[in-house]
Amino acid sequence: MLTDIEIAQQAKMKKISEIAANLGIAEEETEPYGHYKAKLSQKLFNRLADKPDGKLILVTAINPTPAGEGKTTTSVGLCEAMNKIGKKSILALREPSLGPVFGIKGGAAGGGYSQVVPMEDINLHFTGDMHAITAANNLLAALMDNHIQQGNALGIDVRRILFKRCLDMNDRALRNCVIGMGGKVNGIPREDHFQITVASEIMAVLCLASDLDDLKKRLGNILVAYTYSGEPVFARDLKAVGAMTALLKDAVNPNLVQTLEGNPAIIHGGPFANIAHGCNSVRATKLALKLCDYTITEAGFGSDLGAEKFFDIKCRFAGLKPDCTVLVATIRALKYNGGVAKADLTKENVEALKKGIVNLGVHIENLRKFGVPVVVAINHFYTDTDAEIAIVREFCEKMGAKVAFSDVFLKGGEGGIELANAVVETIETTKSDYKPLYDEKLTIKEKLDIIAKEIYRADGVTYTAKADKAIKEIESLGLDRVPVCVAKTQYSLSDDPAKLGKPEGFNITVSDVRASAGAGFVVVYTGDVMTMPGLPKVPAADNIDVDADGKITGLF
Repeated sequence: MLTDIEIAQQAKMKKISEIAANLGIAEEETEPYGHYKAKLSQKLFNRLADKPDGKLILVTAINPTPAGEGKTTTSVGLCEAMNKIGKKSILALREPSLGPVFGIKGGAAGGGYSQVVPMEDINLHFTGDMHAITAANNLLAALMDNHIQQGNALGIDVRRILFKRCLDMNDRALRNCVIGMGGKVNGIPREDHFQITVASEIMAVLCLASDLDDLKKRLGNILVAYTYSGEPVFARDLKAVGAMTALLKDAVNPNLVQTLEGNPAIIHGGPFANIAHGCNSVRATKLALKLCDYTITEAGFGSDLGAEKFFDIKCRFAGLKPDCTVLVATIRALKYNGGVAKADLTKENVEALKKGIVNLGVHIENLRKFGVPVVVAINHFYTDTDAEIAIVREFCEKMGAKVAFSDVFLKGGEGGIELANAVVETIETTKSDYKPLYDEKLTIKEKLDIIAKEIYRADGVTYTAKADKAIKEIESLGLDRVPVCVAKTQYSLSDDPAKLGKPEGFNITVSDVRASAGAGFVVVYTGDVMTMPGLPKVPAADNIDVDADGKITGLF
């Protein structure tokens, strides 16, 4: 069987000019990056401003497991299938981060015969967006340290610097470090920290900005530190905004590529959902809605993370009204939630499936709380038995949820027609009544209490002394009446990754709370979630190579 990269490398791609022309995009509205990638310019946004939006479909999943659920693969396959049944559709996905590509998770370009291409480019440097975000982030950090070095006119307290440097790579050694150790001329010594680029506030700002002017305003609102007298210091106080925007002026424009079957895909922005807000850019999604009748987008990890943030943060800010949610699961993953070891997931186990399927039930219930109809997509594997399939169908029927089995990994769009028809029928027969879960004007603790009880099914929330102090400080600055973005493990509904299925009798523990004033939300840290991941014992990088002709192998 061919690997993902071998399948992608055999694809006969269309020139990106043809993909754009099929969408009605003029040549002057694109900025090509080679033959198969292009940026979509502000001219296109301006021309389509008054065009009505198409339908919006969110793809999310149950809690992920080591077996994998195939959310991106399902998203790509659904787009292929929608176009096959005559529904003009487009993808709006996130950009992969280099950290997972060389680490453990892998890329984010789909898999098998449901991929976006050029796969190697998308998973590596792509059009340079990640590098631009990294550069803008670290420029702000450098300007702040230079300000301190050159006399510190603002009186920045080096013990109370909030803004971190970033790197688009998993590097645990940089989580906590000391800088400025080379003597007087090389900077003031202080403790510093790195986070992965996709967890940075600059990433969130780029993904939530509506245009360049909005981007500049949000960049200026980034809270970077406090003074010795306790006053806040923002990026605008350091006169950093213009230069940061200059670095991001191209990165703010979405990227156009294609699927293996030659359908359009807009890929832009890449915040993680376990440590950030987990959605592609507002600009990409809004543009896609103007270009096609159906836009298929996704939110990272399970619906307790990515989908909740999609509904409560992205849709709220962007004025989006989703028409349908597709909830991806696998029978293997449901058995894993029922206590089966990864090595035994290919064996039939009806009892474990019945036990673990409660995780699917919670996600269906949770998604309905946002008023958007749900279709369950079972990413089908050849090891799924008739008895197991019958259990899933019966369970979904009892919950009143449509269920469709998907074979897009092996068959591409053809394998997603059942799912595509289910989605179209749902949109045409069930009216969406989207609403956020909470009022953003509630207090931080009130909002988090609602998320914890309604989505995670916790008994309540426990706050450390550090978190309590941080909340009071944020409230004193008037930065608290905004949505909350919870950093939490993706593997469980709780904040303990070992608690699978439907955990009960637990509290969520909040260790810290920080204002992302530029992004427009408050970040709540729970459990042991880190914003700079580490590499595994055997990184994926070990298997990646390039031959004398420049052909990459081992990427996936």
